[in-house]
Amino acid sequence: MAEINLFLIFLGSIGLDLLIGDPRFLIHPVQIIGFYIKKISDYLINSFGENKKLLFWSGFFVAISTIGMSCGLGKLIELSYVQSRNNFWGGLLILFGLSSCIATKGLISSVKEIAELIEREEINDQSKRIIKEKVQRIVSRDVSSSSLEHLLRSSTESLTENSVDGIFGPLFWIFIGIFFMKFSIFLPGPLSLGFSYKAISTLDSMIGYKYDYFRYLGFFSAKIEDIFTFIPSRLVLITLPLVSPKINEYRAIIKKSYVDGKKYDSPNAGISEAIFAYMSGIKLGGKSKYKNEIIEKPMINANGDNCTGEKIKFICQLILRLQFLWIIIFFLIFFIISTLI
Repeated sequence: MAEINLFLIFLGSIGLDLLIGDPRFLIHPVQIIGFYIKKISDYLINSFGENKKLLFWSGFFVAISTIGMSCGLGKLIELSYVQSRNNFWGGLLILFGLSSCIATKGLISSVKEIAELIEREEINDQSKRIIKEKVQRIVSRDVSSSSLEHLLRSSTESLTENSVDGIFGPLFWIFIGIFFMKFSIFLPGPLSLGFSYKAISTLDSMIGYKYDYFRYLGFFSAKIEDIFTFIPSRLVLITLPLVSPKINEYRAIIKKSYVDGKKYDSPNAGISEAIFAYMSGIKLGGKSKYKNEIIEKPMINANGDNCTGEKIKFICQLILRLQFLWIIIFFLIFFIISTLI
């Protein structure tokens, strides 16, 4: 019975995220996780920055402690809810907790806002500065000297990559947690795995880099994120064409997306960017500035069009359609499992 209530709460959390996103009056779990990661990482870098081996194993502690505390907090709330026989306030806490793990409204709204600002007829120095500030909030590259075309590409690449990290990855692991709870309340549940995946994603975005101290401190965080995002990114690859006008080109697009996506160092980012690029007919990749270094990423769908505001809006529509499809699939799987067990 508990898992049925949790599944209904899960559906409610998706609706809550689509409706209001992340309320500003509530402290977001990512803020707490990020505060812990920053404080302990700064301490380790300042104390052991010259000792690569110690920094390497310290990174393991940072990753495991962050994920462990996030998972433990989620499990504590789940156990409290189940043992209280589905208490209303406990359910409400889980509802908000699960909603905070999903970033559909926040991600789509921020990128759409950038696209609409760029598409305005008159862009002066002040408006361009505002656009750059908004883009910089969602990307790790340096966009201070970027053209409007590059700003659109940067926003699109962030949208397509983060759609997995911020939407479909959490959805997948939350559902797995509901499935686990059918067998034992002591297994990681939806909030446990939702918080855990959010911690993993935050670790990767804050210290999972390949330069300076982070090459050692963030090694484990980056690898863990690669592992936990591997399945969700492949599921996006094979399901996205089902909600697009190009469904009749299914096999060809899957193959092209996989080949182009494998060119990236990341086993997941390239895959998610590629399938969205082929679905929307745009090209991604190319030169970008990180710190003081120019890095050229492999081209994806090299014969595609340049990114535009209309293309971004179309990708946002695809994300919403795919989310709806996943909900239907999850419901069918849950119904079948509940019938058989």
